[in-house]
Amino acid sequence: MLFKARSAAVYGIDAHLIDVEIDFSQIKLDKEQFSTVGLPDAAVRESRDRVRSAIKNSGFEIPPTRITINLAPADLKKEGSGFDLPIAIGILGAYGALTVKDISDFLLVGELGLDGTVRAVPGMLPIAVAARANGIRNLVVPASNAREAAVVEGVHVYPVQSLLEVRELLNSAATGTLSATPLEIRASALLEEAQSFPFDFKDVRGQHVAKRALEVAAAGGHNILMIGPPGSGKTMLAKRLPSILAPLKFEEALETTKIHSVAGVLDGEQGLVAHRPFRSPHHTISDAGLIGGGMVPRPGEVSLAHNGLLFLDELPEFPRNVLEVLRQPLEDGTVTISRAAMSLSFPARFMLAAAMNPCPCGYFNDKRRECMCTPPMIQRYVSKVSGPLLDRIDIHIEVPAVEYKELRGGAAAEGSAEIRERVLAARHRQHERFQASQAKVKGTGKAAHKVYANSQMTTQQIRSFCVLEPEAERLLERAMQQQGLSARAHDRILKVARTVADLGHAESVGTKHIAEAIQYRTLDRSYWS
Repeated sequence: MLFKARSAAVYGIDAHLIDVEIDFSQIKLDKEQFSTVGLPDAAVRESRDRVRSAIKNSGFEIPPTRITINLAPADLKKEGSGFDLPIAIGILGAYGALTVKDISDFLLVGELGLDGTVRAVPGMLPIAVAARANGIRNLVVPASNAREAAVVEGVHVYPVQSLLEVRELLNSAATGTLSATPLEIRASALLEEAQSFPFDFKDVRGQHVAKRALEVAAAGGHNILMIGPPGSGKTMLAKRLPSILAPLKFEEALETTKIHSVAGVLDGEQGLVAHRPFRSPHHTISDAGLIGGGMVPRPGEVSLAHNGLLFLDELPEFPRNVLEVLRQPLEDGTVTISRAAMSLSFPARFMLAAAMNPCPCGYFNDKRRECMCTPPMIQRYVSKVSGPLLDRIDIHIEVPAVEYKELRGGAAAEGSAEIRERVLAARHRQHERFQASQAKVKGTGKAAHKVYANSQMTTQQIRSFCVLEPEAERLLERAMQQQGLSARAHDRILKVARTVADLGHAESVGTKHIAEAIQYRTLDRSYWS
């Protein structure tokens, strides 16, 4: 008898539907024989032992016959343990242990324990999105994956904990009344509740220039590099940067959650990534760990930081080859990983914050400590960060050591809440501007490029939204000629100037806005010249 169940497999950050077909022969054997076809990997082939024990320990007996399991389409490689549940249900249906004969409106995913319990699997959010896109109304998932899947509207998510519970749920469908209630979650409520942060800028004394630069970076989503001696507060400032970033929009939260789900780092109790991610990998990370990789490619740190912040502390200590692979994601916002079997692309539109010492001892240009490094030592140290990578960082600032009077001063520093209000106001102006621009593009029938911040502007948008006043035009021309800035640096100065203007409630980009943006590009000439 043939029985069909439906499941899904994740490739990259998207899922594809998989039909699980079960057939058994009428010939009695000494013991049952499992045969799995359809390009299964080792984890899928091993499912026969888990499924056999799970069915037996759930109180069912399988007659000793030959069982053939086909995972269609057969030309897609299947991996992972998520097919355990649909295979077990398919076997029970083939042997008549289910009263329902058609379960095509159910999608089943889950790993089975030997006692019949249903365990969590990664990538549940893309699977829920695929179920909705293909018109499947009911999704049966492990209980610990349920909140993640329930974020997707238009799908009834049923959390289950055992194989017997799934059998009862499916049999109740034959009567037209399901025995369980689907889990419902309002994603908008999750986003509203997740607006508390463990760190606040009011804890930072002094460093007014650095705070201003971080405010500009947060308002426009610009990359930033902080250079200063040890203990000047670079890491402290970076850890507080998420507290002034704009909250995630639902589309952004969904994209980010899909990546974290596929990577297996999503908290099951959370269900949705409601904060902008903050990733801070150690400088011993490999290029595959940063960008992603593996036989079946998995997302790396740059993709886990998508729509959030990637903080690289002690930047020159990272291997040169690791830093160089950052060029493509910083420019394109995506990472493409090619292997012999497949080529996958992961989104990687993140804000880069980096910190470094100016020299090996850390005290070059410090007023209070003498630097013991020779010029060649300093040059070798800073040259670990290449010019092309530096060119992709919009803002370069110096973070000097804090003076004692500022450190012990009684005046309270400005908190994250006040800074965030200004950032949100600037982001709101950008959002309205980009919405109007995208509406015009849609009117022409062309595909609209989604832009959420000034740093993501296209060349055409820079020309439209960064119109300079005559004096500002002359100032930018002088800076380009005197400092030998590249065309990429020219565009990034305009983007930063547009953000500075947005923070100042200005419609056009003036001289003071261009001057501040140029100031954020001059520091590299002091160290890399």
